[in-house]
Amino acid sequence: GFMTRYERKLFDDLKSPHLKYWVPFVWFGNLASKARKEGRIRDSVELQTLMNEMNKYRSWCSLLFGYDWVGIPLVYTQVVTLAVYTFFFACLIGRQFLDTDQGYQGHDLDIYIPIFTLLQFFFYAGWLKV
Repeated sequence: GFMTRYERKLFDDLKSPHLKYWVPFVWFGNLASKARKEGRIRDSVELQTLMNEMNKYRSWCSLLFGYDWVGIPLVYTQVVTLAVYTFFFACLIGRQFLDTDQGYQGHDLDIYIPIFTLLQFFFYAGWLKV
């Protein structure tokens, strides 16, 4: 709905080994220059402001394309995996109760299922898999 059928045909017929996100920006620049010549844009300052904003948006699209093109190195996923599993190993040790045979005051035996630790584990492990 953003292009006419003719523009869509021109866009599809253009051969490019990469994404063609830049084509509408070129069309926009040409149309803005044509609008200036026809008097639809009153002065060059307005045209310059319009082109600067368009170039800023185009550079953001280019940056996004760069992030998509270069994958995350495998070592990052390995580091995150190791961090998640290390965290939960530390939780297994750190969230244990004190030995009740030692007779610490106020530390009676309390047997329960650690619901929040399990929820936390499922959340982080599921997030890691995503």
